Amino acid sequence: MSIRTLNTEFARMRQSKRMRSPDGWLSEYSWEDRWEERKRQKRGSHSSERENKPKRHQHHFRTYEGHYLETRSLNKRPDYKEPRAREANMDLAGYGDGGIGGCGAERDRDWHHYSKSSGRSVRSRRSSQGRCRGRQHSPSDRRSDSRSHRRKRSRSFEDDEEGHLIYQTGHMLRARYEIVCTLGEGAFGKVVECIDHSKGGARVALKIIKNLDRYREAAMSEVDVLEQVNSLDRDHQFACVRMLDWFDHHGHICIVFELLGLSTFDFLKENGFLPFTVEQIRLMAYQIFRAVRFLHQNKLTHTDLKPENILFVNSDYHIEYNPKMKRDERTLKSSDVKVVDFGNATYDHEHHTSVVSTRHYRAPEVILELGWNQACDVWSLGCILIEYYLGLTLFQTHDSKEHLAMMERVLGPIPSHMLHKTRKRRYIRHDKLDWDEHSSSGRYVRKHCKPLKQYMSSKSEEHEQLFDLIHRMLEYDVARRVTLDEALRHPFFDSLRKGKK
Repeated sequence: MSIRTLNTEFARMRQSKRMRSPDGWLSEYSWEDRWEERKRQKRGSHSSERENKPKRHQHHFRTYEGHYLETRSLNKRPDYKEPRAREANMDLAGYGDGGIGGCGAERDRDWHHYSKSSGRSVRSRRSSQGRCRGRQHSPSDRRSDSRSHRRKRSRSFEDDEEGHLIYQTGHMLRARYEIVCTLGEGAFGKVVECIDHSKGGARVALKIIKNLDRYREAAMSEVDVLEQVNSLDRDHQFACVRMLDWFDHHGHICIVFELLGLSTFDFLKENGFLPFTVEQIRLMAYQIFRAVRFLHQNKLTHTDLKPENILFVNSDYHIEYNPKMKRDERTLKSSDVKVVDFGNATYDHEHHTSVVSTRHYRAPEVILELGWNQACDVWSLGCILIEYYLGLTLFQTHDSKEHLAMMERVLGPIPSHMLHKTRKRRYIRHDKLDWDEHSSSGRYVRKHCKPLKQYMSSKSEEHEQLFDLIHRMLEYDVARRVTLDEALRHPFFDSLRKGKK
């Protein structure tokens, strides 16, 4: 397929405002909603999302819902109670385990994401038990896939039954990129580490999209946004991941990224979910806020912000023994980060699907289907900051009504004008959230959530400032929620601004 043909297809796809998502569903619904619907259909049940939740008496180890890779194993910590179980998702995760080191077993433990998410998400190492392993195929589907997609285009290039490119270590792509190892794989395709021989042997992360029309269209949408980000930030002033190249390889769209370190989620997980320090949070938040404000200034909303989509530039660390906790702790050498995964980034003028963001970082206006704008990114960032501070997810749930109840427990009652406007009437009764505090779900919410200020571990000024900022970001009313421009002028960042002056 020629580049001209690809561009023509791409223009047509952009004109349609990405109304279709990679798996053929209308993008009005998120991956998590589609996945839950599939599970409901399999059981022949039309019950609520709650049935799909893990039982609460079990402790869960975090699964990675990042966008780049699908991990093959889960580092279990029998002595640690997992604070968050991610929802099943079907995106591609992937990217490196800290820099450009080797690709052996040690490197294969953790990977991140750079990928296109669909409707809202996926990216980091996925457990073979906890994360969706890609599309589930029946025997008849596999036979059909085998007939349709195992095509030998030449002696050198062949696709497997799912549309992945079959390759070996040492294979060359475009007579330039030498494959070193596989970093991860998912529903979208695979991510490999490559040597770029045209750049003096530099290492890069290369995402190879499946050779299927729906995935190619979604990949071209991501390429468009990445090209815009590159052109708008030619001086690399903002912490957004760089797309270095893209090309068509025998029907597979390939996107080349700079190789980064672990995601902030993976680092937390590998460090036993030990929270980041307030100073680390300040340094990371300042970079993230500037990057997302840059997107907002250019009429883009990321829509998929979460710890999995924030990667350290270099995740090297020192190990120090903590005698109080009787354990080793990892201390980062650098807090430099970058925002990744612009696959769901939406321009202000484009169609806004009703559901965006990963469940745990989803703003109340999205849950209530009141319409959303760039303020939904601010809410997500507020959730991310409190997760960095606590080491665990603030709103750990898989049910929308329970999610709203958790918000009320942490932040107070949802404003009545929002409840009046919502189309989700099943959530409302007598102009209030229809919630039974004495039910099992009600007891769960009371046990796992408390008013925001009660999460503070210190009454020092910097902790007070951080929680004041988080409170302003987790404002229900979009009109009153702080903007990122205002957030960057908050006293919490005074020391950084003074340092720059």
